[in-house]
Amino acid sequence: MDMQTAKAEDLDLFVNAQLQFERALTWIDDLKAGIVDYLINPKRTIHVRFPIHMDDGSIKTFHGFRVLHNRVRGPGKGGIRYHPDVTAAEVSALAAFMTWKTAVVDLPFGGGKGGIVCNPKELSRGELRRITRRFVTELGDAIGPYTDIPAPDVYTDQQTMAWIYDTFDMMHPGENNLAVVTGKPLEIGGSVGRNEATARGSLYATQQLLKRGVVADLPAVQGARVAVQGYGNVGSIAARLFYEDGARIVAVSDSHGGISLDNGLDPNEVLAYKKERGSVVGFPGSKEISNEELLAYDCDILIPAALECQIRADNADNVRARLIVEAANGPSTMAADEILRAKNMIVLPDIVANSGGVVVSYFEWVQNLENQQWDLEKVEKLLRKRMKRAVDETVDRWTVLDDKYKSGFNGTHSRPTLRDAALVTAIKKIATVVLQRDIWP
Repeated sequence: MDMQTAKAEDLDLFVNAQLQFERALTWIDDLKAGIVDYLINPKRTIHVRFPIHMDDGSIKTFHGFRVLHNRVRGPGKGGIRYHPDVTAAEVSALAAFMTWKTAVVDLPFGGGKGGIVCNPKELSRGELRRITRRFVTELGDAIGPYTDIPAPDVYTDQQTMAWIYDTFDMMHPGENNLAVVTGKPLEIGGSVGRNEATARGSLYATQQLLKRGVVADLPAVQGARVAVQGYGNVGSIAARLFYEDGARIVAVSDSHGGISLDNGLDPNEVLAYKKERGSVVGFPGSKEISNEELLAYDCDILIPAALECQIRADNADNVRARLIVEAANGPSTMAADEILRAKNMIVLPDIVANSGGVVVSYFEWVQNLENQQWDLEKVEKLLRKRMKRAVDETVDRWTVLDDKYKSGFNGTHSRPTLRDAALVTAIKKIATVVLQRDIWP
């Protein structure tokens, strides 16, 4: 694809989310008229502006968003990210992904997402605390244990969730408010296994997909050559877990660049180096590569675990992995999907691959509501069961859609993908609940 075509590609995440949804709809011939508009558009979008006293004595105004996409199956659920490029459209798309994701893994949640436009790397702990607390007060009762439940996302963590919980608790004294947010520290109601949940869920999903024989001549993670884009929380933990399961980690990258070593990297040593130096770049014995070179690296499994729209029209044809496991949200554009489909590459979509995080968030929510604390063995056993079932449902649906394709269904389709299958499953589940509940009044 030439550069002119690549530049013309729309990298708006919301646009790509809509295109994925619309493609999935073409595989459904029994959806009640009028329900499509309800399913694709957010139920509620909140945009707040608030001033904050900065450490230098100045006052700065920040913008924050919280989108509740759908709550027909239960309260909204989704992270809050702090990033300078946060937009209402991005948050809306991510909220929609959460709606589909919670349906795919069959959780009693809808989709929500939030974000604040800021650069956490340039803010002090005190400034981040004040920003977080003010954001929560601005949202008021738009969040709550039975309304909309935040969680960590890009550049937010357990500490951020603790501030959210404490602020909400101050606003609602005398109630059990622990379940207002998940991803909290263990000491104040967090769940064991939550920090690793997204990455561990990706491993469980990959194991089950390979067990189903979806990727030719790749029966298991053991011995697979794995490249990981993004060496933050999810990427670094995924690298370690895949490594522990017998994979060879041949390349990793972060926002500064990447490294490769065909004989295999030790993820623990790479992480220790990054913590000391601020980047994986320069790790002893490795070769320095760019992020683009990592995406095109010769490997069996590519794990994009960074930001959205990383695999695009201008680079998808360079991807050589046999399986892409989307540990990030929206890492592939619609145009990239078409290119990868034409190359017969298998993509385990984000709404399945990275759903382990929201699964264990659900476990945390249940524990908080019931004043319980589960052990790690129980959490991991139940997580594995959920991920296995989600993959099996997706593969089974994929088989059904492929039979439709072979029979000439609609005549205009290209062959279905696992993303099509997962979205069809999610849409059908949500549409069924809408009709079962009926329309009020």
